[in-house]
Amino acid sequence: MSCEIIIEGHLPRSFGITKAALKLAAKYFASCSSKRIKIPFHSVTIILQDDNESDEVHRGIMGVEGATDVITQAYEAMPPEPEGIYGELYVNTDQALRFAKVVKNWSSIKELLLYIAHGMDHLSGADDLESSDRDRMRRRELKWLKDYFSLEKGAEK
Repeated sequence: MSCEIIIEGHLPRSFGITKAALKLAAKYFASCSSKRIKIPFHSVTIILQDDNESDEVHRGIMGVEGATDVITQAYEAMPPEPEGIYGELYVNTDQALRFAKVVKNWSSIKELLLYIAHGMDHLSGADDLESSDRDRMRRRELKWLKDYFSLEKGAEK
């Protein structure tokens, strides 16, 4: 079963990707995350937002001031929904554009997709409070990103 991905909010043209392409990548990351825990992902809404919106959501959900890269909000299944993963990812496009400029050989789309992969990893229960867990998550998410781009290049041929 494929996860329903809903994309809301503004996607700046400077990313050079469509919402449809973003949705395909998100489905891939949801699939990877689902395989890791052996629990199906059913529905994830990705809300694209700027720094101001991110700050507002960060305060509202986490009680923390300031914009951040991605905020993950998981939900329990509501009857008659089947058990599994449901959630929202609040993804900061401003931050992705900003960080891509300071990292050598890195693009804004890779940064944006990394935030989505990171959010999917959190939805499956991954935690990054300890540095060892954070490193483990980052290695996994970068592998998902690399594998996704390899698949995408293979599909172009």
